[in-house]
Amino acid sequence: MTDAPLAEGEAIDKLAASDRLLVALDFDGTLSPLEDEPMDARMLPAAREAVDALVATPDTIVAFVSGRSLVDLRVIAEHDDTSRVLLAGSHGAEFWIPGEGLVSHGEDETDVALRDTLRGHAEDATAHLDGVWIEPKTFGFGVHTRRATAEAAEEANRRVDAIVAGEAPHWRRRTGHNIVEFAFRHEGKDSAIAELRERVGATAVLFAGDDVTDEDALASLGEDDLGVRVGEGPTSATVRVADIAALAVLLQQLAEARSRRRA
Repeated sequence: MTDAPLAEGEAIDKLAASDRLLVALDFDGTLSPLEDEPMDARMLPAAREAVDALVATPDTIVAFVSGRSLVDLRVIAEHDDTSRVLLAGSHGAEFWIPGEGLVSHGEDETDVALRDTLRGHAEDATAHLDGVWIEPKTFGFGVHTRRATAEAAEEANRRVDAIVAGEAPHWRRRTGHNIVEFAFRHEGKDSAIAELRERVGATAVLFAGDDVTDEDALASLGEDDLGVRVGEGPTSATVRVADIAALAVLLQQLAEARSRRRA
């Protein structure tokens, strides 16, 4: 991984020349600051402007790829049925496609029943812990501890880990910024990128993310693609940017360079 300065422009120029570009972006921490109340998340104005510029660029498809349930992702992204932005929610287990709407890989009634049971058990087990919140998700639930003390967070995660290990050891466990997620579906952001790439016929992909859950997607990218890590932490990305504002600059530069080439 190299910390390539944005002014270098080599990676941007390469992507700008691709025939059909997919720009896939994580949302929380990548386009929007992390919030104590997750549903308060919204794109920073500079990030929104960059996304809008890319959407308007010829042969360029923009997608948000998130661990959020699709219904919640649409709220925080302020996304409606007229949008040209594709969505991959629940780590790629459900999609929203312009002109098609919801595309889901389905839910089994047994899995849904177990989801509801385990979420109830997790809520009961952590109800006494201040700052801990159990987030309902389409294919599981998340244990949020951003507002909890370190001791309360450790106890919450230990209690819920034991519940899932005892009742659903086959579920997938993911960690992120002050959250542990459990799901009965095993799709990841790598599979989401692969499905989006095939669906839109992309010849190159840019994926940007800020968290551990984004590393599956970053590691899956090919030599014609570009991975961007937002912020600190070990990464498979080719380029690292300091924060959301710096990512917005990179995306704007890409939109401008690609517009010049496609004119």
